[in-house]
Amino acid sequence: MPSETIKLTAKFKLKTIPDGLDKLFSTYRGIVNFLITYAFENNVTSFYRLKKETYKGLRKEYPELPSHYLYTACQMATAIFKGYRKRKRKGKAKGKPVFKKEVIMLDDHLFKLDSENKTIKLSTPNGRISLEFCPAKYHEKFKDWKVGQAWLVRTPKGVFVNVVFSKEVKVREPSAFVGVDLNENNVTLSLPNGEFVQIITHEREIRTGYYVKRRRIQRKLRTGRKRKELLEKYGERERNRLNDLYHKLANKIVKLAEKYGGIALEDLTEIRDSIKYSAEMNGRLHRWSFRKLQSIIEYKAKLRGVRVVFVNPAHTSSLCPVCGGKLSPNGHRILKCLNCRFEADRDVVGSWNIRLRALRMWGVPVPPEGQPMKMGGWKVSRNDVYGLYTSYG
Repeated sequence: MPSETIKLTAKFKLKTIPDGLDKLFSTYRGIVNFLITYAFENNVTSFYRLKKETYKGLRKEYPELPSHYLYTACQMATAIFKGYRKRKRKGKAKGKPVFKKEVIMLDDHLFKLDSENKTIKLSTPNGRISLEFCPAKYHEKFKDWKVGQAWLVRTPKGVFVNVVFSKEVKVREPSAFVGVDLNENNVTLSLPNGEFVQIITHEREIRTGYYVKRRRIQRKLRTGRKRKELLEKYGERERNRLNDLYHKLANKIVKLAEKYGGIALEDLTEIRDSIKYSAEMNGRLHRWSFRKLQSIIEYKAKLRGVRVVFVNPAHTSSLCPVCGGKLSPNGHRILKCLNCRFEADRDVVGSWNIRLRALRMWGVPVPPEGQPMKMGGWKVSRNDVYGLYTSYG
């Protein structure tokens, strides 16, 4: 049975902030900005080259700083400069990149997590210090996981150490796939038994409601501390509500797919670059965090041994899943094939085609390459994620 690696990040909030941490943050930020400037002026995109050309000078300037802070600073500077170059090619970046965040990247030489004693040992210019953190219930699930790199982060709510954990899991060979079509306000599943499940998420209403609320605050309060506090308050409420929604959705999807062993999702990594609608529609779609939902589905599926594959999203909602012909609109959301007379909701068509593409990736002959499917009746189960109603059509 093949294995795959799962990576998850856990937050550890420090109980007290030790003396000298302010200086460490400012020193690290200064080093990263120096390295970004060097990379920008010399067009350096290689971590190894950046480290080779700057390490000796930085070591002389900061003799008391543990050397691995310079390594991680080179990694951060390289990543920031590469991201800047990518945005600049698309016309989305101007000037010179600058690192402003209060974040320090830590490798395994700079910190050690002690879960039993609820402490994190951190290397500093004054030696290794022990930092006590506030334990959380979800920390317990990472007891048997491997500890990777981490980030020391300072926010208005305190100082956190965000640790990346990894685990090898066994993923079985799928007997079939469940096709998942993610939309702005619903998720439609195509099951191998011929049924379709549509989960109404109300995500669009949630996001639009908080968007309108923030705009009212911005119009009413132009500046000031209260304005900032209110925007942060409602922003956090929106994130918490959507995170709860995404985890409930992912649990339902993985539970349905567990007996088949496979989930098929669309590869939507470049979708934002192809969005060309009205300003209002662009804003709505750019606020839609589809990739976050996909990542939650992916790791929850792998933990249960369910394989996840990503397929090409092109034309999944415009080609007939029965004969492969072009579909034409036949009502509000209904599409009809003029070739074989197949007719269905566009989300049903999308999830069906996603499942068929996953099967083709797996080497299973399916329509339209294989024999045409029988055009029997199909059933859609519409389930609200909070269980408000269930109906069949």
